[in-house]
Amino acid sequence: MKKNRKNGGTQYVKHRTTRTRDPGKHRQHRKNLRSHQHQIEPLGFRLNEKNLKRAGMDYWEHLDVRTYIDYNDFLEKNPGAKIYMATTKAPKVYTEVNYEPDCYIMFGKESAGIPEEILVDHKEDCVRIPMVGDIRSLNLGNSVAIVLYEALRQNGFAGMNLEGHLHELHW
Repeated sequence: MKKNRKNGGTQYVKHRTTRTRDPGKHRQHRKNLRSHQHQIEPLGFRLNEKNLKRAGMDYWEHLDVRTYIDYNDFLEKNPGAKIYMATTKAPKVYTEVNYEPDCYIMFGKESAGIPEEILVDHKEDCVRIPMVGDIRSLNLGNSVAIVLYEALRQNGFAGMNLEGHLHELHW
């Protein structure tokens, strides 16, 4: 199976997200894309054994999830990080950016997004997914997949299988 040499290293950051309706979708993103997830508190849910088990996430210890007490803690622990911020308020579309192989893409909670206090100093790094009308936003998991896959595409899908095969028949 044709495979690229290495993972591009693109990572995503969830800023103050609320309880996800589909934790399995976010797990699939991390597992399938081999990306790291960074979560900035406060979270709308607890990362304890009972809640993770109820969500069917008994594999949590195998995932690379890093948690920070706030945005400044994230910046301190990731000095020099190139961060793109996905927001409905951005002046440019996510496809207009050249994503570096080791960049971070930040997403806010579905109900409010990334706080404007953070966005205001990062206009050039803000990107949006085009939508019809003035709807609030897309589902967070879908938004992560759309933007993250664009970053991976631009970096040649590093570390990913580029070719599939039929299971029972041959092409």
